[in-house]
Amino acid sequence: MISIIIPAYNAERTIARCLQSIFEQTHRDFEIIVVDDASNDDTWKVLLTIKNQKSEIRNYGFDPNALFLIHNSINQGANAARNRGVREAKGEFLLFCDADLVLRPNMLKKIIRALEAHPKASYAYSSFKFGWKTFRLWPFDAQRLRQMPYIHTTSLIRQEHFPGFDETVKRLQDWDLWLTMLEHGHTGVWVPEVLFRVVNTQGTMSQWIPSFLYKIPWKWLGIQSRAITRYNEAVARIKEKHGLGHR
Repeated sequence: MISIIIPAYNAERTIARCLQSIFEQTHRDFEIIVVDDASNDDTWKVLLTIKNQKSEIRNYGFDPNALFLIHNSINQGANAARNRGVREAKGEFLLFCDADLVLRPNMLKKIIRALEAHPKASYAYSSFKFGWKTFRLWPFDAQRLRQMPYIHTTSLIRQEHFPGFDETVKRLQDWDLWLTMLEHGHTGVWVPEVLFRVVNTQGTMSQWIPSFLYKIPWKWLGIQSRAITRYNEAVARIKEKHGLGHR
């Protein structure tokens, strides 16, 4: 079974569509765990409304009792919310899904087949769309991964190989996770298909996407924004943590 874990913070506008795309999956063996990380909008109200629409959920062929809602009274951050979801998960596979994503109906089927076809891989990741741009990504390459973050959080992971998110890391959490797993000999496999899209380009995943922009030498052009500075600082912290120096 796949445990789909959704950290949600102020996601009242996107969480319903995200959940609908999960209900519509052609692969049926999964549970959903949504962790509302003390949102200050109507996210929790929306979630309760969806949870109570049992007949509508059953119409998708999904058991409403396999939708679990957790509410944090204090905002703890996305990593803590993800870890909280994992503690409740019953599946042998984990899929972290941000609340602003829409999955293609065959995503779970495609991505679990990739792991089944590559038993030595610990996780599988795919291409995706972010607004107007398609991110194709690359096949797994340990050296490339040590140099730059290019694998997103929305990957299917074997739970037995998942070390947990470092809750002290506030940016590039996915890169930190994959590097930690690599240090334990765990690698990934790429599914070269677009299997999901980001519908809110200002949301959680937007903190990951700009990395390709930050590679441009803006400083040489006399441009240095706070976002670029924060990104470079985050890269330096992750590299220091994993002993990567200035590679």
